[in-house]
Amino acid sequence: MKVILLMLGVIALTSVGGGRAEAQNYPWCAYYGGQMGGSSNCGFVSFQQCMATLSGMGGFCDRNTQYVPQPGSYAAPAHRWRQHNY
Repeated sequence: MKVILLMLGVIALTSVGGGRAEAQNYPWCAYYGGQMGGSSNCGFVSFQQCMATLSGMGGFCDRNTQYVPQPGSYAAPAHRWRQHNY
C-alpha cells in the first residue's frame, strides 16, 4: 500500500511540475568534416562560439537556415539617427 501511494505521489509531482518542452533554436551551426560525411551541431549563439568549438578539429560555421528568432528578441540598432539643426 505504501509503495502504491509513493508511486502516485511521484506521478502527481512530475505531472504538475513539468512545463511545456520546446526545442532550442540557435542562429549558428558547426559542420564537422570527415571522410564519411561528417555531422553538424546547430547549437551556437554566436559565430565566435561556433569557431571556438571547431578550433583544432576542422570544419566550418554557417548560419542556421532553420533559425527563427523569438518575437521581441531583436537586437537594438547599432546607431540612432540624430536630427541635426542646421
